[in-house]
Amino acid sequence: MAGKLLIIGFGPGSFEHITKRAREALQESEVIIGYNTYVDLIAGLLSDQQIVRTGMTEEVSRAQEAVRQAKQGKKVAVISSGDAGVYGMAGLVYEVLMEQGWTQAGGVEVEVIPGISAVHSAGSLLGAPIMHDSCTISLSDHLTPWELIAKRVQAAAMADFVIALYNPRSGRRTRQIVETQRILLEYRSPQTPVGIVKSAYRDRQHVVVTTLADMLNHDIGMLTTIIIGNSATKLYDGLMITPRGYQRKYTLGAETQPLKPHQRLKAEAEPWALEQMEAPQEWKGSLTDDEDWEEWDEEAEIAGSDAEITSAAVQPPAGSLQLAMEALQLVTKGSQSAIPELGHTLTATESIFEFAVSPGIANKKLTAMQLCALGEIIGDRGDIEYSPHHQLIVRVKTDSPEQITTELKGQGLLLSPIGDVAQIKACDFCNLEKGEAIPYAEAIHNRIGNLEVPKELKIGFNGCGMACYGAVQQDIGIVYRKEKFDLFLGGKTVGRNAHSAQPVAEGIEPEELVDMVVRIVERYQTEGHPNERFHKFFKRVKEIEGYKHQEMVGFVIENAVCGD
Repeated sequence: MAGKLLIIGFGPGSFEHITKRAREALQESEVIIGYNTYVDLIAGLLSDQQIVRTGMTEEVSRAQEAVRQAKQGKKVAVISSGDAGVYGMAGLVYEVLMEQGWTQAGGVEVEVIPGISAVHSAGSLLGAPIMHDSCTISLSDHLTPWELIAKRVQAAAMADFVIALYNPRSGRRTRQIVETQRILLEYRSPQTPVGIVKSAYRDRQHVVVTTLADMLNHDIGMLTTIIIGNSATKLYDGLMITPRGYQRKYTLGAETQPLKPHQRLKAEAEPWALEQMEAPQEWKGSLTDDEDWEEWDEEAEIAGSDAEITSAAVQPPAGSLQLAMEALQLVTKGSQSAIPELGHTLTATESIFEFAVSPGIANKKLTAMQLCALGEIIGDRGDIEYSPHHQLIVRVKTDSPEQITTELKGQGLLLSPIGDVAQIKACDFCNLEKGEAIPYAEAIHNRIGNLEVPKELKIGFNGCGMACYGAVQQDIGIVYRKEKFDLFLGGKTVGRNAHSAQPVAEGIEPEELVDMVVRIVERYQTEGHPNERFHKFFKRVKEIEGYKHQEMVGFVIENAVCGD
């Protein structure tokens, strides 16, 4: 039996805003695949379906699993909040299918079920802010370069669009919304109405109507959608209203309109329309009356197709051409390409090279010469950010990253990639005075440092029992004590259930340590699920190298005793 993929947008999350077809699709599905929060939101609509849950940033693995199960003949629902085709799962599922050579005729059936998008949910709570031309822009630069996002914000601001901002801020992305406000204020009044909606139609719904100048003084996070009005948007009784333009032809307070229906589309009633504007100089004289148009049509028929005429005889204004060329430059990468008929050569834009720099595994001191070299190489093409992991994060525009890495390594600096790799996070060994364990930290780095793993992996390494650099809180913790090593597994450094790693072994012989750690990391590399953090992996497999996982006991907060 042929399988089917049902890509479902279930709206903001409230049951009354889920469409009838979305409810039916959930019921007829055998497998439900979704982000944890989304599964919880629709739990009341599910029965005995198989549930596949994943965490945030695991969209690719969800799409791959959905396609795999559909190919086995199952009806599989992939769920998204809002509309599945607006920053949702629809496009990604199709991308996975395309990668596998899927066709509509011979592949699994796909049905995309629309839902109410976040921008429309937020708009309904704010009044009527999206009554005219609008656009949506995601401020997340995890998948899109920030420079491109900034250009889109600038273009939308210049064009007077009503703008909806998705993913405006997260715990780690805080500068993007600040920069966006700065760009918008270059083109719009500080008093421009702005609506901030958090968790629309959910239990913790919160709605604020403010101004562009004041918007950053309010709570903004990943569950927030921001709608920024255009030059015509008005505030009325706590609501945002964007006029459609009826007041240009209608008297809204009168029962009898001065313009009759047959008059409203006449040229004199629309002085702003394109047809009423002065024609470009190159069009004048030959295309002003019916005879000229007829003659031009005959010549066009002789000359060639409509497409050829459009590109050759009616050139777009220079401003439009310039915008088109800039857009092409943004998407052209890796080489130069020429467009002979336009007389332009497109040059690929420089990519942003991102990496981490440190003075070494144990050494924590940068020399003045190293700092000067780093500043000179990066110059005004990038920036440097100090991380909590004793590294400098460098982002620099370049088309020759090899030259940069060669120069920095020549200064004795240690370079590491950013992302889902294994990283040794060692202490300074009391300013290198307690250096007995340094060779083992360096040996581990040489074996598995920068190894690609399912999710970023921190291996904490402390040179004495004080463990002052927090090795016991990392994914894997190693503490040198009494000429031997203690091992800790499965720490979680952030979140409301953060906890130290589990102590699994004491007194490991030095000659056994490196190989043991390498085996643990390599098993995680081969058996870990995509985006599965190490502490979750340890809990799932239950045992690594003979060390058994134990549930961490959380805090129990007793209810307060009421007074008299």
